[in-house]
Amino acid sequence: MAERKIDRQGRILGAIDVGTNAVRLELARPMPDGSFELLHSERDPVRPGEGVFRTGRIPREVENRLLATLRRYAALARRHRAVTRAVATSAIREAKNGPDVAARVRRETGLELEVVSGREEARLICLGVLHGRPVHQRNLLVDIGGGSTEFAVAIGERPSVLHSVAIGAVRMTETFQPAGRVSRGRLRLMRSFAAEALEKSLPPFPHPRHALGSSGTIGAVVDHAAAGGERRVTRKRISRAVEAIAGMGAEERRRAFDARRAEIVLGGAVVLEAVMRHLALETVTAVDTGLRNGILVDLVRRQRLAGADASTGEAARALGRRFAFDEAHGGQVARIALRLFDDLAGIHRLPASARPLLEAAALLHDVGNAVSYSKHHKHTYYLVANGDIPGFSDAERELVALVARYHRRSAPTRDRLDLAPLPESSYRLVRKLSALLRLADSFDRSHHQPVADVRASCANGTVHVRLRARHAVDLELWDASREAPLFRQVFARRLELAHSRR
Repeated sequence: MAERKIDRQGRILGAIDVGTNAVRLELARPMPDGSFELLHSERDPVRPGEGVFRTGRIPREVENRLLATLRRYAALARRHRAVTRAVATSAIREAKNGPDVAARVRRETGLELEVVSGREEARLICLGVLHGRPVHQRNLLVDIGGGSTEFAVAIGERPSVLHSVAIGAVRMTETFQPAGRVSRGRLRLMRSFAAEALEKSLPPFPHPRHALGSSGTIGAVVDHAAAGGERRVTRKRISRAVEAIAGMGAEERRRAFDARRAEIVLGGAVVLEAVMRHLALETVTAVDTGLRNGILVDLVRRQRLAGADASTGEAARALGRRFAFDEAHGGQVARIALRLFDDLAGIHRLPASARPLLEAAALLHDVGNAVSYSKHHKHTYYLVANGDIPGFSDAERELVALVARYHRRSAPTRDRLDLAPLPESSYRLVRKLSALLRLADSFDRSHHQPVADVRASCANGTVHVRLRARHAVDLELWDASREAPLFRQVFARRLELAHSRR
């Protein structure tokens, strides 16, 4: 009965945040006005980052705690039939055994734990905090996590600056062990450490003098520093709060703060003070939204991408223009590839979310020519994998880069070093999309766009592709025939080509 009610009211989304200090789950339903109805929320102080910044590894007992929590979260998500995205940040990102932990999570819970870069983390936080704000308003966003601090400057909710610095509340705590009262000498060392980290890793960038602070650590420090329940405080008040917290004993700190926050709050306060000094900020305002809200907003937008939203295609074109790519050829190959994707949906059986990945890969498949024509497919991989394509996560951008890389030369097989680590579902996706891309690329081998239209259908174990041509397509047909063996290997269908003149 409950499940039928859920289905009538709309699809539920799930956001899982595997942070350094805690693991969190939110299940929510998107509303027509762009807000979310929160259905379920959990926070577990698993401490995935415990010991990581000292030893470089996640201990087995911590890994077991994390797995137990994520099994429960996965069961809750399945019960609600939620479309779920699970994101891991600095602790898993920096741990030497992070990939093994992510693989175990996939194996034992069914969740794809996405280990995001600092920039992607900053983008999601930016999206979560600034979603729905005035489109012309300029904001600086700061988020102090357990292992890293993220910075974003955005107009409306569109970021123009994204930075991540490897300093956070848990990292400071593990480095200096400030359990009880902290001497002036130790506090001075903590302040110097934070200031030096920012000086080394945060390049200068234009920004407002008033910041929004989105993390629980910032909220706790601001609440302590503020008078009369204000959520906006000056740099001077933050400095006073640092001094006051440093002077507290362990018991006093636990009484003043949430027990889960008390152990790391001084480290977070010192980082916030250093950030405000480094950026010459006048005030910081604590907000209650952040990474999980960004994941939910991003999920909504990804679902729309399966429809008419062309934002990722435009973002891919913008990246291509930076390298002076052949836009006419890239656009032609993308149009043909998408037509093949749509016409052959019953054969490839890929989700609609794969369509924008194919479009971006098709648009950018030759962008490596900016480096050198020789081995340009490999240069393409590097430029796309390390480029900025708003709307794609790190994992999705990697898939786009792999599909583009295999548009020529070697076939995408399991024994390739760049494909061997992929989960089976991602490997199959790369194989199928690259096969479609190779065929689409062959239909514009001359780079003169002689093909006006393409139609594809399947009957009796054969895929029939018919071209309507503006000009002679002998070169295109010859090149497409060379792709037929791989097409048959991937889709278990023979390929038959025909053409007519317009």
